[in-house]
Amino acid sequence: MSKKIKLLWDFRGEDAKKTAEHHTIHLKEFATIENLTFHEIDVEEKNPMLFSAFIVVDETDMKIYRDALKPHRGEVA
Repeated sequence: MSKKIKLLWDFRGEDAKKTAEHHTIHLKEFATIENLTFHEIDVEEKNPMLFSAFIVVDETDMKIYRDALKPHRGEVA
C-alpha cells in the first residue's frame, strides 16, 4: 500500500478563503484532464487570514502533481 501525500497551496489575506476554494476547481480540472487519481481535494482554514487548498494523492503520482502544479508544501497524509 502506497503512502498518501497531501500537497498544499497557501493563500493569505481577506480573500484567502475564496481564492483557495477557486484553486480547488483547478486541481480537479487538472486531475480530470490528465486522467490522474486523487483521494481528496478541499480547503482548510489555518486562521481567518490564511487558508490552504489541498489535494491528497498517492505517493506514486506525487511527482506528476508536484512538477506540474508547484505546491507550496507537502506532507504525509
